[in-house]
Amino acid sequence: MDRHDLSVVKWAVIWPLLPPKVRGVPRVDDRWVIDGILWRFRAGTP
Repeated sequence: MDRHDLSVVKWAVIWPLLPPKVRGVPRVDDRWVIDGILWRFRAGTP
C-alpha cells in the first residue's frame, strides 16, 4: 500500500456503498478510481 492509498479498513467501509456492477462496458477497479478522486482533492488539481 502506498502512502496515500486507502487502507483496508477504510475500503471496507466504502465498498458496500458503491453501486453494483452492471452489464455493458467493463468497469475499472473501483478502489483505483476512489484513490484517484481523493488524490485530486488532496492535490487541489482542477
